[in-house]
Amino acid sequence: MNIVCIGSGNVATHLAIALKAMGAEIVQVWSQDSRNAEILAALTKAKPVLDWQEIDRSADLYLIAVKDDAIPAVASHLKGVKGIVVHTAGAIDMNVLQGAGSGYGVLYPLQTFSKTKSIDLTHVPFCIEADRPGTLEKIAAVAHLLSQQAAELSSEQRKILHVAAVFACNFTNHLYHLSSQLLEQHQLKFDLLKPLITETAQKIQNALPSDVQTGPAVRDDQETMKSHLELLEGSPELQQLYETLSTSIKKTHLL
Repeated sequence: MNIVCIGSGNVATHLAIALKAMGAEIVQVWSQDSRNAEILAALTKAKPVLDWQEIDRSADLYLIAVKDDAIPAVASHLKGVKGIVVHTAGAIDMNVLQGAGSGYGVLYPLQTFSKTKSIDLTHVPFCIEADRPGTLEKIAAVAHLLSQQAAELSSEQRKILHVAAVFACNFTNHLYHLSSQLLEQHQLKFDLLKPLITETAQKIQNALPSDVQTGPAVRDDQETMKSHLELLEGSPELQQLYETLSTSIKKTHLL
């Protein structure tokens, strides 16, 4: 299978390297960033490309892994190519690719990616979708090259999953950042929280999050919450966030 990789960021890097390891040939890596294109091309023994006029139009698969807002523009450059065109985004409708390639669809890995951290993709869920059954079969084959988990989801289902993922991953990580800043302001180390974070993540592997909720809000410890808010008087944004999340927890468990 010959693949043109459109993008050179976190997702593009992990998928291109994994597909190369599974026997696919990455023939080109396109990117607006010449240095990143050269790096990923070197890792996959591909040719770096910056000009759309140089795109190989006879590849089997065109893998779009760019920021969401850029996908429509990228798709417009892939009209008339021989192979299937897929994007890897969680929140973008499949039909943004309509007219591109011999078929089109979605290959969305539900995971957080960083170039500097390796990930075992075999346990990452891949959400797939296609314009027709024949295309879906081919996209499913690519997904199964990468992972043991592949599920067909509609664009609407994938959007819901993506929103849930933002709450579970992106927002949670930002809360880690706010916690780290708060500790740093008081000469305390974030490492102190890591065992707590690990234990919380492990609990939900075998239980529903609502069943393992702890903390002052679920206990309705008014004095503790009042004390916390007083400690945060110098940070009104943190106060507001604390109150919003505490209210949500109380509505879930106490009302």
